[in-house]
Amino acid sequence: MNSLSTILIVVGLFLVGGIISFVKQKMPKGLIVLLSLAAAMCLVAGVMRLEVWN
Repeated sequence: MNSLSTILIVVGLFLVGGIISFVKQKMPKGLIVLLSLAAAMCLVAGVMRLEVWN
């Protein structure tokens, strides 16, 4: 696992924590959806950069 994939996965997990926090605070749904998309893209990019796919 290289450093970029690790960073992407960590940032994705951080954003998932933000989603949970924003839902508890009853923030606007548009903001939660935007944060969800960003978290999903970070996690998918981090997993796709792993070397296990080669």
